[in-house]
Amino acid sequence: MATAMTGRGIPFLRTLTGQLHSRLLAVGGGAQPSSCFHASASLESKNWDKRNLKLYPPQLPDEPRRPAEIHHCRRQIKYSKDKMWYLAKMIRGMSIDQAIAQLEFNDKKGAKIMKEVLLEAQEMAVRNHNVEYKSNLYVAESFSGKGKYIKQIRYHGKGMFGIMDKVNCHYFVKLVEGTPPKPEEKTSLDQAKEYVQSLKNRTIIHSL
Repeated sequence: MATAMTGRGIPFLRTLTGQLHSRLLAVGGGAQPSSCFHASASLESKNWDKRNLKLYPPQLPDEPRRPAEIHHCRRQIKYSKDKMWYLAKMIRGMSIDQAIAQLEFNDKKGAKIMKEVLLEAQEMAVRNHNVEYKSNLYVAESFSGKGKYIKQIRYHGKGMFGIMDKVNCHYFVKLVEGTPPKPEEKTSLDQAKEYVQSLKNRTIIHSL
């Protein structure tokens, strides 16, 4: 009797699952996996290089010249995103020459990679964005992101094993023509308010 009930129960569960799936598609426009939660930084960095192709309307004769903006990145770097973040934060807001000088005297592996990316972006500015003086640039944005993580087995003694990650990261930088702005003095309360506001501004795709 138990075998008969089990045989009848499996088709019933499949039918019930299909009905629930169809109702989710009708209400929400599709199933919502748990990986749909994205922060604004990850959504912005998806098409980082394509921002160089943005076209602006022509300026008026009396309007001040629009400063050039150069977006550049390097993806799938064999380095930790957390180690890269400290270096990216260090050069944020510096002029291009000062940032390159700081990275020149840093013996970390990520500093050499970031220096190469900055030199490539500086060359792009002169070649593609009509920047007259390559030293007239500053680092407006600089941050790192998570790349592809590959899980591998690490063998231990007595037949045991562990899981290790082969980590990769992305590095994104934005150069703006002109002199760097003066840093604003912010209190701890202002920084806390900005952090809470950034959490509220996060985007949940496929949400109602």
